[in-house]
Amino acid sequence: MTVTGADQDATGMTARCYWWWDRRRSVVLDVGLALVSAFECALEGVRFAGDAGLPVPLGVVFGLVAGSVLVLRRRWPIAVVLVSIAVTPAEMAFLMGIVSLYTLAASEVPRRIITVLAGMSLAGTLIVTFVRTQQDVANATDGDFRPSPWYVPLVSLFLSLGLTGPPVLYGLYIGARRRLMESLRERADSLERELSLLADRAEERAEWARTEERTRIAREMHDVVAHRVSLMVVHAAALQAVALKDPAKAVRNAALVGDMGRQALTELREMLGVLRSGDARGSGARAVASGVPLAAVGAAAAAVAAAEAEDGPCLADLEALVGQSRQAGMVVEFSVEGDPVDCGALVEQTAYRVVQEALTNVHKHAAGAKTWVRLAHRGSEVAMQVENGPSDAGTADAGLPSGGNGLVGMRERVTALGGVFVSGPTDAGGFRVSAVLPARPRGK
Repeated sequence: MTVTGADQDATGMTARCYWWWDRRRSVVLDVGLALVSAFECALEGVRFAGDAGLPVPLGVVFGLVAGSVLVLRRRWPIAVVLVSIAVTPAEMAFLMGIVSLYTLAASEVPRRIITVLAGMSLAGTLIVTFVRTQQDVANATDGDFRPSPWYVPLVSLFLSLGLTGPPVLYGLYIGARRRLMESLRERADSLERELSLLADRAEERAEWARTEERTRIAREMHDVVAHRVSLMVVHAAALQAVALKDPAKAVRNAALVGDMGRQALTELREMLGVLRSGDARGSGARAVASGVPLAAVGAAAAAVAAAEAEDGPCLADLEALVGQSRQAGMVVEFSVEGDPVDCGALVEQTAYRVVQEALTNVHKHAAGAKTWVRLAHRGSEVAMQVENGPSDAGTADAGLPSGGNGLVGMRERVTALGGVFVSGPTDAGGFRVSAVLPARPRGK
């Protein structure tokens, strides 16, 4: 039980411990106080032996033993206070009484025990001082000194309070102050741990945000490049097939290839321009590194995504998208059902990309297959379906490579808006891609 000084003070800690002491300074202080107390009690033991009719050496030894108990004040403060109370009738151990009461009040002993022992010490001191003062008054030979009846009680009360009150109050103050410092230290340690956890969590969220951003950019690049380049490859194959037989058609196909290339370059240039803007997404990593809250970074990224959606394709562009596939030789039927509803820009762009990727897959995997593109407006929903029949065995495969990310990207786009995405083969040997999107996703 440590009762004096902060027991974990970094400036006073030593590598080794001395019994119940944590610091060398505490050992020196307690041993010094015990020596002074023993010397005091030894001197007072001489008078006690004379008053009690005991041999003087016995009184000196008794005083030395009683005073040296003060060395145990940190280990057993209650026992030291009880010893000081026990020797109070002998009018000795005043230093031990003061120091032991301070140590007891500053320790972690329950308040009720401190109150009881302080009351016992006060009562013992009051009785002894009352008796001694009354004897001194009775033995006074000066006839002019005639004290009031209240003189002895008041002097005894003030002396006992002076010997008991200050050490107890100061010990309570030191104990409360030490507990406050320990509480503040624990709170600081707890805050440091929480800050470390928050920093780790922020780093994880930043990494997650970077991963999500890379995935989104890769998906956008795939949608823009794959469709345009796939059509360019199909037209190039047709150009190679008819170059000698039908020069006029070859010229038309070459013009279409040029138009497709320019459109692809335009869309790529627009996307790269957004990536280079640096106003929001480009500054996201720097904002995270500089301590800007991730919520602000996420809001900025969302603003950029919304801006891209406003400038991107919409449902009205599906007719032109289907026309491009028809120009590449695909037989496509396009139908629209229901009255058009007011959809968000991001919903329209997602619907466009789903149809675009589905047509790209038909070019890659089902050359010559008849395809049906259906768009339906259903109140608060917009549904799209792209279905193709079996591949025409008489049509040469364009040999387009496939990364296997088309369906994954479509599903990610649709589910991110709270929609439903289903894809799979049909009974007729073809393939069907279906998606349903809410016209106004929550939070958009």
